[in-house]
Amino acid sequence: MKTILILTALLVTSLTAFSQKYFTKTANVTFFSSTALENIDAKSNQTTSIIDFATGEVVFKMLIKTFQFEKALMQEHFNEKYLESEKYPDATFKGTIDNIASVNLSKDGEYKVNVTGELTIHGVTKTYSTAGVITIAGDKISVNAKFPVKVADHDVKIPGAVKDNIAETVDVTVTADYTPLKK
Repeated sequence: MKTILILTALLVTSLTAFSQKYFTKTANVTFFSSTALENIDAKSNQTTSIIDFATGEVVFKMLIKTFQFEKALMQEHFNEKYLESEKYPDATFKGTIDNIASVNLSKDGEYKVNVTGELTIHGVTKTYSTAGVITIAGDKISVNAKFPVKVADHDVKIPGAVKDNIAETVDVTVTADYTPLKK
């Protein structure tokens, strides 16, 4: 009988911890570059992410080739010349929601959070910290964050002929709707 009680307690504990994890395969990531000569806007809605509300851990992974551009030639140059997506096929972010304890999954509302973690693009990893918002609405959990990324910080080389067309710092925006992770 004691063994059954212990196993039941372990099962309840693991299910509670497991129910704290939320997942998406359709997170939206955009980047926007604005210069006097040209604006460049690229979008991907194929980013995978998981948030563990028990620990605050958050992870994003996307294939670089999923970015879509208004002009096909921009997309080709982005993949072949700048991000070298054959050599560096994905971008990842692994971090922690610093104030995860302030998010109440059982209470609808908007929760301001701060996320700190490592962003890897083009084979180069840098630490970032940014503000974001987690919105709880019933069973729906949404995330929204925006932060600047210096192109040179990730060893992305911009040829002199087009250096005035691409901003030194691009704005990255992440939005995602999560569902509970099921075993």
